[in-house]
Amino acid sequence: MSLPTTLPIPTTRAERVRWALSDARVVSGRELIHWRRNPTVILSTLLFPLVMVLLFGYVFGSAMRVAGGGDYREFLMPGMFGQTMVFGVISTVYVVATNAARGVTDRFRSMPVSSFGVLMGRVIADMLTSTLDLVILTLCGLLVGWRAHDGLGPALAAAGLLLLLRFSLVWVGICMGLRLTPEGAGAAWMPLFPLTLLANTFVSPELMPDWLRVIAEWNPLSATVQACRDLFGNPGLSGGSWAAEHAIELAVAWPILITAVFLPLSIRRYRRLNR
Repeated sequence: MSLPTTLPIPTTRAERVRWALSDARVVSGRELIHWRRNPTVILSTLLFPLVMVLLFGYVFGSAMRVAGGGDYREFLMPGMFGQTMVFGVISTVYVVATNAARGVTDRFRSMPVSSFGVLMGRVIADMLTSTLDLVILTLCGLLVGWRAHDGLGPALAAAGLLLLLRFSLVWVGICMGLRLTPEGAGAAWMPLFPLTLLANTFVSPELMPDWLRVIAEWNPLSATVQACRDLFGNPGLSGGSWAAEHAIELAVAWPILITAVFLPLSIRRYRRLNR
């Protein structure tokens, strides 16, 4: 029996969805194999937030004050969760830029593979790694005295908001990685670090100057962090401004907006690469 010389082209919407999901599964599996063979990649992404927990929790924590009172380490941990989700963009940008520079992306584009499936495979792999990061950082937080006081349901909702933020930022990382060289991608942390500081991650916006307070309160990261503090039952004032009082709504709205902008930009850039 002779084999077909060409692959069947999906014609219906359902077939195209199955095609994209199948390709996404294969691509994400490829990425996870690389991480399994090179575990130092995961260890390096975990080292920085763990060091930050110890540094701010114990070295600087004794001198930090929480607006409204409360233990600083419990105030700190939701900020560390959010910062870890943001810093995950660095690995996304670097891997995507490296694949493009080494011709891996061109090989995918030359094959009968769904463009959305290839990018979604990257997203799935990054989300699995981010979930692992969040679990390990949670265990670290429990060791330093952090607790989720409002029960399992709100805690899982907070984790969902953190992963929703990470999902939206993966698309930002893909869009940037398809435009940068690996050398340029290595400097992606430079704009991200001040972004995580101009927020409520380490200091209450209520303690900042008025002009800086407005920037911090409307930072998308601040919305997620404040929503997590509310859901975890951790200290940190949530009143004083519209953004602070509606943190949970903004923690959903900001990632949806970011995804709506960068998902189509990423797909378009992938399809027009090298043109």
